Amino acid sequence: MKRVPSGGSTGHPGTGPLAYTTALATLREPSRDVSARMQRRDQRNAVLAGFLGWTFDAFDFFVLTFLIADIGKAFGKSRPEVALTLTLTLAMRPVGALLFGVMADRYGRRLPMAINIVFYAVVSALSGLAPTFQIFLILRMLFGIGMGGQWGVSASLALESISPKWRGLISGMLHQGYSLGNLLAATAFLFVYPAMQSAFPANAWRFMFFLGGLPALISFFVLTRVKESEAWHEHRTDWRTYVKSLPPIWRRFLYLVLMLAAMGFISHGTQDLYPTFLLQQRKFSQTHAAIVTIISMLGATFGGIVVGYCSDRFGRRRAMIGAVLGGVAMIPLWIGAPGAALLAASAFMMQFCVQGAWGIIPAHMNELTPAHLRGFVPGFAYQIGMLIAGIVPYLEALVGEHFSYALSMGGFAAVALLAVALIVSLGPEAHGISFRKGGESLTTLKAQASAKL
Repeated sequence: MKRVPSGGSTGHPGTGPLAYTTALATLREPSRDVSARMQRRDQRNAVLAGFLGWTFDAFDFFVLTFLIADIGKAFGKSRPEVALTLTLTLAMRPVGALLFGVMADRYGRRLPMAINIVFYAVVSALSGLAPTFQIFLILRMLFGIGMGGQWGVSASLALESISPKWRGLISGMLHQGYSLGNLLAATAFLFVYPAMQSAFPANAWRFMFFLGGLPALISFFVLTRVKESEAWHEHRTDWRTYVKSLPPIWRRFLYLVLMLAAMGFISHGTQDLYPTFLLQQRKFSQTHAAIVTIISMLGATFGGIVVGYCSDRFGRRRAMIGAVLGGVAMIPLWIGAPGAALLAASAFMMQFCVQGAWGIIPAHMNELTPAHLRGFVPGFAYQIGMLIAGIVPYLEALVGEHFSYALSMGGFAAVALLAVALIVSLGPEAHGISFRKGGESLTTLKAQASAKL
């Protein structure tokens, strides 16, 4: 009969120290799997919440761009006067960024985000009830406060929750919630608005704003399913330290504002009045104008994801500069393509480039901001930049009415795209840094991956 050897002397898996270690590893494995699944769920929920909040925020803003003529008719105002409401909405966004951004740094990301969503959704619905143009203006200004608070809080929550190796890709996807909001507004204008016009010819535009009240439901998801940012817990400071840390970063803040102002010119300069350009100058029907806008927003969505991924591989600045120079090359076709199909294709490519560059902005700005200020500084700089760029819709409408929308939009786009390329090329970059104390940066992750090969 063979003698069974002792596990303690031979390393047999049945007994001895090796068996004990193996058993412990087996017991830990399910726990490790559960922890990984919970982490992925928390990351997914944080990104989804930020994406949806930004999507429906943008939906309500862009609904107005399709309704300029009808609202003007309802209140007896000109197109430039109604376009001014877009400018006033943008002008109030810094107020929201200040209020909700500081709140997010002091009290966490989740609660301010939920309050913000409810606020802008309610104001959106009330816009459809405005009895006079003056009240409509006030409501749009209040909506600007809600819109201003959403971007910075949602971006910090989402990007603090994920690995730095995916930050550019997720940043691009997150920011395209804005493009999806535009696409949804165009889709609603294409399918919902005609039905409303048939039923309520004089008040159809009001029902489009009522749709903007639905996002309030997202707040329940944020409060019940989204986990608070661990990076916020780690870097939270007392109020005195927080305030004292603001003046030393003024140079970085001014650079971010300058970059965002130029970025605002390329986005609002190529999007806000493009439906008006199609309707007034190219004589498109409302249906065809909406279809081209939808196609352009599909381009924006793909651009944000593709260029965001490229920024993870090649750096934020290189990806942004390449995208905006591609936009410059598209301008002649974008405003002068002879046929509808070519015009739609050029609109797709223009927004691929513009929103491709924009998709990197959430990651780029959060990486350039001190950790304990990440809820406030990116969002506030973003909205100050948008305030400066807010004059674009009004100026484009003014020049477009006196000359042509093609000349107006093409000129603004060319100057703004080249300005972005210059400003980004001269600025700093902190590609792939860790947002956590003792966390791994993108450089460390790449080194670890190389070591395993």
